[in-house]
Amino acid sequence: MMSDYDAFAEAFDAHAATSAYNAHYDRPATLSMLGDVRGMTVLDAGCGPGHYAEQLVARGADVVGIDASAKLIRRARNRVEQAEFRVHDLESPLSWIDDDTFDRIVMALVLHHLHDPRATLSELRRVLRPNGRLVISTVHPVADWLRLGGSYFTDERLEETWQQDWRAEFRRAPLTALIADFAACGFVIESLVEPEPAPSMADTYPAVNERLSNEPGFIAFSLIKHPRLES
Repeated sequence: MMSDYDAFAEAFDAHAATSAYNAHYDRPATLSMLGDVRGMTVLDAGCGPGHYAEQLVARGADVVGIDASAKLIRRARNRVEQAEFRVHDLESPLSWIDDDTFDRIVMALVLHHLHDPRATLSELRRVLRPNGRLVISTVHPVADWLRLGGSYFTDERLEETWQQDWRAEFRRAPLTALIADFAACGFVIESLVEPEPAPSMADTYPAVNERLSNEPGFIAFSLIKHPRLES
């Protein structure tokens, strides 16, 4: 699924460290939704080069990170020695993880890449503890609609070139479809956040800051297991 990132792992790592959308937008908002993680076990699903894991470890969490890209996992291990990292494609079952293992799961900017999001969400639900939280960030459906045009209700897979030469495949879908996936996999939305730029973006990326202060770029969800589906 995400092994294509091997082709530009080093460039992506450098980009994600400081870019407007990663460092000053998604990462602050998503980590804020996770709350106080001291003493908790956290799964970083689609961990990439370990920028989120680094913050989680610094906040006192016991972190396991997984990603399909071996090159990104190598960079994550070099960045965060205190976390455990494993090469694993989220499109495959997490057969090596027991039920009810993690207090929190974060899946940042991965959902739109998945070919079968319901299979992945179901596995994440299985390994999440009954009182746990799954925090997901993804591209806001309105952002795709504003950028690509056509019908907002289109549900399709697309391929694009990001940055200069990063080939990426992703799903464009309306909010209704995302919520239907969550419900079908036994999740309830605890909270929904449409992030605004962190204060740090204004000086570094003023043009992006102005745009994201007026229209959405990403959207994030905190999900809990549906109580009626618990045994």
